[in-house]
Amino acid sequence: MRLLLVNWQDRDNPQAGGAEIHLHEIFGRLVLRGHQVTLLCGGWPGCEPRVELDGIEVIRVGTRYTFPFRARRFFRSELVSRAFDVLVEDVNKVPLYTPGWGGPPVMALVPHLFGGTAFQELAVPLAGAVWLAERPIGRAYRGIPFEAISVSTAEDLAARGIPRASVEVIYPGIDTVAYTPLDGTRSPVPVFSYLGRLKKYKGVHLVIRAFAAMAHPTAVLEIAGAGDFREALERLAASLDLGERVRFLGRIDEGAKLSLLRRSWGLVFASPKEGWGITNLEAAACGTPVVASNSPGIRESVKDGETGFLVAHGDTRAMAAAMSALAADVGLVTRLGMQARRFAETFTWERAAEETERHLHVISGRLRRG
Repeated sequence: MRLLLVNWQDRDNPQAGGAEIHLHEIFGRLVLRGHQVTLLCGGWPGCEPRVELDGIEVIRVGTRYTFPFRARRFFRSELVSRAFDVLVEDVNKVPLYTPGWGGPPVMALVPHLFGGTAFQELAVPLAGAVWLAERPIGRAYRGIPFEAISVSTAEDLAARGIPRASVEVIYPGIDTVAYTPLDGTRSPVPVFSYLGRLKKYKGVHLVIRAFAAMAHPTAVLEIAGAGDFREALERLAASLDLGERVRFLGRIDEGAKLSLLRRSWGLVFASPKEGWGITNLEAAACGTPVVASNSPGIRESVKDGETGFLVAHGDTRAMAAAMSALAADVGLVTRLGMQARRFAETFTWERAAEETERHLHVISGRLRRG
């Protein structure tokens, strides 16, 4: 198949996150299976306009702010003549409404939709714009096949008017070869970690408050990631008199990330909504339990009482109690970690790529017959 991907960013974009990793992991594997894949995305100041990543031809047009206004025009002038079999729109920010571009059959790939969570992160006018941009999805994408990365996202789409039967749920994978437990790497004192963007809607402030409520004198909280909410989080930690027990690591590379997950007694995640929660599975693959909000998407990547603990979102006392249980019993950490590793091994990128390939063949064949 000749496939055109449309996403706001590619994997190398400084603003890239889990959605971009997901896209490259799956479609890079489809390139190895003999398919031709082109990605149309936005760029950033000083970036190369055309590169190849994972065998995918990447074409960067405009920037984070101008891409949605330039993408359709560039497609019509430069790409429509290539006669792609399927256009895959990765709907992970404001939708681009590609069914109206007049190109090949469209499949919408949806990690998650913001919905009301936009108001937890953005100023009201901008959050309102994001919320309004998602409102027409049920009408504009009706009749379009969807792929969602979790049942939670599929149910969200159904609530917006997309027939549930049109949504194929294909869970992401993780690299269980790179992410593994390693004897002797667990910290001798309880270490809890957060790994991800430092954005207000991610709920890192709830993690810090829960950590403070533990009242465990030797426990440490390590926060890895970058974002515009870091200063506020540092002020919060200082106001709670946590001193050097809360450590901000900044953006870390893969080696440091692996080390962090291995030495942690628990990964802590308090987002109100996610598409899936890939970091939870990476921790699980390292034999590390997860304490997380019982939120859409997240609840599918943590098995409560088996691979970690789920608590009501925003309930810092319950989160503190779960963290305290781990801090008090390294045997519990080990037991849950072993079960978490077995759970993580059921999710592979190869399986996700095979299921996506099968879905695309069905879409291509069905729409051609139509």
